[in-house]
Amino acid sequence: MRALVVLENGTIFEGVSFGACGERCGEVVFNTSMTGYQEILTDPSYKGQVVTMTYPLIGNYGVNPEDAESRKPFIEGLIVKECSRIASNWQSKQTLSEYLKENNIIGIEGIDTRALTRHIRLKGAMRAVISTEYLAEKKLIKKEKDSPSLIG
Repeated sequence: MRALVVLENGTIFEGVSFGACGERCGEVVFNTSMTGYQEILTDPSYKGQVVTMTYPLIGNYGVNPEDAESRKPFIEGLIVKECSRIASNWQSKQTLSEYLKENNIIGIEGIDTRALTRHIRLKGAMRAVISTEYLAEKKLIKKEKDSPSLIG
């Protein structure tokens, strides 16, 4: 299913959804970790943020209850280059996509996460709306403009 990331400066990235469907707003941030994605998802410091992972393959070792940082995931959304369809670890209880779906978190793959990261680094912190639903770019830009400010 088609999914969009619309940044507050009007830049649009198109990908494919995994995890939950819907629409979320939040500050776009990036993380350069090669491992530890489950800890990132459940870290309360990422509340209200859409996390972009720069490492190209995320989800390959799945998700298990022992690696959670807190009682639930706090991110608004997850953006990756490629989400692994298999979970290859003896401790894994489910795939990353299943975990996101279970926790109503939108995941988007197929985006050039390094280009998105570079854009954020050059232009500064910004909000975004991510969506698998209302894919009219102009409406999403308006929704993003109406979302809460990062100030404060």
